[in-house]
Amino acid sequence: MATAVQFRLENTWVPVEGDPCGAFVFTLVNLSDATIENFKLAYTSLTRVKDTEEPICENAVFLKRNANFHQFAPPSGFVLRPGASWQFRVGGLWRAAKHRTDGAKSAYLTLSSGQHAAVAVADLMLGGGHSGPPPALLPEGKVTEPFAMLPWPAAAKLVAGETVPVALYPAEGASLTELRAVENVLRLFCRLFAAGHAPLSLAPVHEGRALSFSQDETLGVSAYALAFSAETVAVRYGDVSGLQYALTLLAQMLHGARSETATFRFPAGGTIDDAPRYGWRGCHLDVSRQFYPVDDVKRLIDILAWFRMNTFHWHLSDDEAWRLEIKAFPELTTTGVLRGPDEPLLPQLGNGVDPVGGFYSQEDVKDIVAHASALQVEVVPEIDIPGHSTAMLVALPELVDGQEAPDSYRSVQGYPNNALNPAIEYTYEVLGKVFDEMVELFPSKLLHIGGDEVASNTWMASPLARKLMEQEGIEGTFGLQSHFMKRVQGMLAERGRKLAGWDEVSHGGGVDPEGTLLMAWQKPEVGLELARQGYDVVMTPGQAYYLDMVQDEAFQEPGGSWAGTVPPHHTYTYEAVAEFPAELAARMRGVQACIWSEHFLTRDYFNHLVFPRLPAIAEAAWTPKANKDWLRFAAIVRLSPRY
Repeated sequence: MATAVQFRLENTWVPVEGDPCGAFVFTLVNLSDATIENFKLAYTSLTRVKDTEEPICENAVFLKRNANFHQFAPPSGFVLRPGASWQFRVGGLWRAAKHRTDGAKSAYLTLSSGQHAAVAVADLMLGGGHSGPPPALLPEGKVTEPFAMLPWPAAAKLVAGETVPVALYPAEGASLTELRAVENVLRLFCRLFAAGHAPLSLAPVHEGRALSFSQDETLGVSAYALAFSAETVAVRYGDVSGLQYALTLLAQMLHGARSETATFRFPAGGTIDDAPRYGWRGCHLDVSRQFYPVDDVKRLIDILAWFRMNTFHWHLSDDEAWRLEIKAFPELTTTGVLRGPDEPLLPQLGNGVDPVGGFYSQEDVKDIVAHASALQVEVVPEIDIPGHSTAMLVALPELVDGQEAPDSYRSVQGYPNNALNPAIEYTYEVLGKVFDEMVELFPSKLLHIGGDEVASNTWMASPLARKLMEQEGIEGTFGLQSHFMKRVQGMLAERGRKLAGWDEVSHGGGVDPEGTLLMAWQKPEVGLELARQGYDVVMTPGQAYYLDMVQDEAFQEPGGSWAGTVPPHHTYTYEAVAEFPAELAARMRGVQACIWSEHFLTRDYFNHLVFPRLPAIAEAAWTPKANKDWLRFAAIVRLSPRY
């Protein structure tokens, strides 16, 4: 049960002459019946105070910071009576606040008794400037062909029908595989559109239309072909995934024709010949910053299947929490997941007075992997190492070099000493046991090991790391990272797995490119450079495919902005392969959306930021460039399921 709230923290960002980062003005309002004194206020915010110097405070005393966690106290002797407020100012910020989600995301009080009290927070307000709402993100849209298909197929020549079949059903003689595919897509539709009329049936339907099936291996992987007539739809498919995609497209068309009769029709004749543009059509989900229950993860996988996406990249660990049950180290999902005022990990990004946890048991993982596999979606797991490992290090303190100064470096997110040490042999013993359990849970031949955002001075104060550098002739942080990654790559190979990672895996000498898949996230040019180095590449640049980024520059638009403003039109029209010469095009395996969860505190935020950009990426992953049409997409995407 949520804790009762009797305090509110209002927060405003104000410009400061001579300081482009400005300052926060906080106002704590006491709505309780009690007078409080000798208290502390903690809040979480992505707009952090600088780690390199003391914050510039007015009417407050700075106490502590840890990544996005900040704690202050009022001046000595201050008393906050019922109905009164305490206002204070905090400068020395890393950056200016640009959007309403850049302020406090949560807060709580620690009272003089040691007890904690909940504090409500809402949007950041803008001082000294115009705070305008964003414009509409989607145009009304326009279709020149009245068919609801998303992604749009590679080739379609269709004749619109005057009637809409009640449902589509298998003609006599359908195989068990084909019947199961119909059932699978029917269940998918009913989960996504619980109030929608079923588009498929396993039995003949009055005023329905029969589906005649035939497998044609010459069509290739994931390909299919449809031929429409007044009585039947002939479905040819190259493999089981192609069969599913054909049925999903038919369900989309029928749903659209039934939902928006003035715009969409069902074909009476014509053909569709279709195959995906890219083999990797992915979506990533960060479950470390915020925990997503099993049913929510499965819901996202359902949505991916609806848009014919085939890869779910599951980001299972980060500084904030380790979410995957590892039986060899139960501490990872006891100590390593608990955030709260008195828990092993401090509150972060939306956590307040109530402790939070959450992890996926191995039975949960098997359930999710089986659910995805039935929908032709591959689950690629990620544990993020060597950086982003605060939760792991808190859970397993034996992995820390005890001689290393405790705050000798900080990550870009402000976490002190958050990287696994390549010079501690026990690190590899632990990872080996983790990998042993992961390969039993995840059939994917790829295991993503992160490799991103290791601070440039990481391990330089570790005597053990310095000794290893001297013995092996290693230079600097990224030489050590390369040494670590090469060992990890060998450990994965011993277990029959290939290494996937973020683009920084290539730093400091990188790893063997053969069979290695790297994701280019920092900027598009990185992907081309990785391909030149011999790596296979998935393009997921923050400037186009990070779905936590704001969609408009207006202050009232929510989201992050470090990668710029990413409107849906840009996401839709962005061409990931644009700069790849023909000789390197084969290295570009595909594209991926990334859902980083710092801003996803509610389901409404998720829907606002993920849609329509996720289906825009799905169309970029499937549809040939020449077949893309922004106004058509805008008209059809309104039929999309919501999270």
